[in-house]
Amino acid sequence: MKNLTAIIAFLLFSQLVIGQTDAAPQPPYKRFPNNIPLKLLLVDSTTQFTPDNFDKKKQVMVMLFSPDCDHCKHETEEIIKNIDKFKGIQIVMSTTLPFEKMKEFYAHYDLGRFKNIVVGNDKSFLLPVYYNIRNLPFLAFYSKKKELIDVFEGSLPLEKVLAKFE
Repeated sequence: MKNLTAIIAFLLFSQLVIGQTDAAPQPPYKRFPNNIPLKLLLVDSTTQFTPDNFDKKKQVMVMLFSPDCDHCKHETEEIIKNIDKFKGIQIVMSTTLPFEKMKEFYAHYDLGRFKNIVVGNDKSFLLPVYYNIRNLPFLAFYSKKKELIDVFEGSLPLEKVLAKFE
């Protein structure tokens, strides 16, 4: 009887151990690196921007930002100062903050003057979940074929941003 109790206890314990997972599940962008769930409401408040709108001839940098984030402001300023180095790159800037804050940010930096910069509001909160974001700005780099090259959380010096596309 003692042996039977020991065997049952052992089997129950082994089932518990087997049921444990070793690692947290990978974030969606690692499992589906070329399937960006992008649906942004642009500044005109009527146009939707999706991956179908990507420029087919350019690499893409997706930047998640907050209009209130100092690091995001600095990153934006660096990009604007060096916009000529981004000729072959489409920059897609996304925020989940209120639409009005996004519009103020857009107007403050006069981002409409740059043909390769798109700014939109992620009302559905798709990108922060997809990329499992913890810090802003968040940068995702894609090839011309829209294949994920790399991601980075936080401010990244301009030279390193451009090096991601080489």
